[in-house]
Amino acid sequence: MGTKGVLGFVAGTILGAAAGVTAGVLMAPRSGAESRAMAADAMNDAWDTAVDSYERGSRIVNDRISSVRPSVDATTDELRAKVDLARERMDQLRDSLSDAVTSTTGQVQEAVTTVTDTVVSAAGDAADLGSTPAEGVHVEVVEDGNAE
Repeated sequence: MGTKGVLGFVAGTILGAAAGVTAGVLMAPRSGAESRAMAADAMNDAWDTAVDSYERGSRIVNDRISSVRPSVDATTDELRAKVDLARERMDQLRDSLSDAVTSTTGQVQEAVTTVTDTVVSAAGDAADLGSTPAEGVHVEVVEDGNAE
C-alpha cells in the first residue's frame, strides 16, 4: 500500500469515528449526564481490563524469567569455573616456562665458563710451548667448476 493509500485509510478512519460519535450523540436516548456516566464506566472498565492484562502479562514474564534463571546461573557458574581453571593452568605454564628459562640460563653460563676456561688453558699451554699466537686467519673459498 502506498503513502496515499495509508493516509486515505487513516483519514477515513478518523472521519468515520467522528461521524459515529456525532450520530451517537444526536440519536442517544439518554441525557448527556447519563451518557457521560456510561462513557466513564466504559473507560473505567477498559482501564481495569488493561491493568489486569498488564499484570497478567507481567506475572507470566516474571515466571518465565524465574524458570530460566537457574539454568543461566548454572551455566554462568560453569563458565566461571572453566575460566578460573584456564587461568590457573596459564599460571602453572608461566611458572614452568620461567623455571625452564632460569635452568637453561644457568646451563649456558656453565658452558660459557667451561669454554672460556678451556680456551684460556689452551692459550696458556701454547704460550708455554713457545708458539707464537696467530696474527690473523685467512679463509679461502674455492668454487667447484662442476657445480652449476
